[in-house]
Amino acid sequence: SMNHTTVVEFVLLGLTGSRHLEIILFLFLAIAYFLILLGNTAVISITLGNHILQTPMYYFLRNFALLEITFTSTFIPSTLYSLLTERKMISLPGCFLQMLLFFYLGACTFFHVATMSFDRYVAICCPLHYTTIMNNRFCLQQVLACWTVSFLLMFPPTIMIVQLPFCGPNIMNHFYCDTSLLLQLSCTDTGFIEVLMLIIIIIIIPGTLIVTAVSYGCIIISILHIPSSTGRKKAFSTCSAHLIVVTIFYSTSIYRYIRREQRGGQDSDKVLSFFFSVVTQMLNPYIYSLRNNQVKQALKESMLKAFSSSQR
Repeated sequence: SMNHTTVVEFVLLGLTGSRHLEIILFLFLAIAYFLILLGNTAVISITLGNHILQTPMYYFLRNFALLEITFTSTFIPSTLYSLLTERKMISLPGCFLQMLLFFYLGACTFFHVATMSFDRYVAICCPLHYTTIMNNRFCLQQVLACWTVSFLLMFPPTIMIVQLPFCGPNIMNHFYCDTSLLLQLSCTDTGFIEVLMLIIIIIIIPGTLIVTAVSYGCIIISILHIPSSTGRKKAFSTCSAHLIVVTIFYSTSIYRYIRREQRGGQDSDKVLSFFFSVVTQMLNPYIYSLRNNQVKQALKESMLKAFSSSQR
């Protein structure tokens, strides 16, 4: 079928057609990307360099930070380049590669969120058994499972999509190569791939949501049994911040990819995609990690050491 392919590149219309809005969006996206890189790099370096933070929770947060950097780097740099230069084209291989990485790393993000919520459930609801359950081997197995299962789920449909013929048109109303839009542009029947993708998405999004919701539900019940009102308030403050980010992430993802008319192409789809792929990624390191007192203390100590060294 690849012998019949006439399309050699796709046109990504981007976030907006207005040049003035493109400049504003470029500035916002550049700041957002900088904050994502800064926040997640800080989380990785602080949790690696401080012996107090060598616990399962920070191990998962460190892996999650690395995942966020790689995930956002699959599309934000190219989107920034497009906004700056007004060049909207992406090659056929480049589009396929971006699609694979975006959805592979995106799927991995959902599994990591569920894994971190399970870790918090064990820590709060089963504190006496925490070190036994969340041992180093089990933590490593969980992280490897997130990466491996995500790849095994996303690789087969990607191979099928790569083999599809594309005869034109070649215009996508999006800022990255979206699977549903690619399927619409193919000049052959894609019904089987669409059903397969929907099944995979249902496994990934609602599947991990159930684990996350049950974990946080048990955590909230445990918090309600804390006798100290100060302790309850502190725990709810942390939990509510996590839940806000998780709610934005899951609600926008579900509405974008699991609905009756989910083929995409509308401006509202770009807004939803922007929220779960940029906004939540920007908030995650500051909500999950940098608000934590232990992390703030470690960061303060690192800055004091750096300042002392510079004064010598």
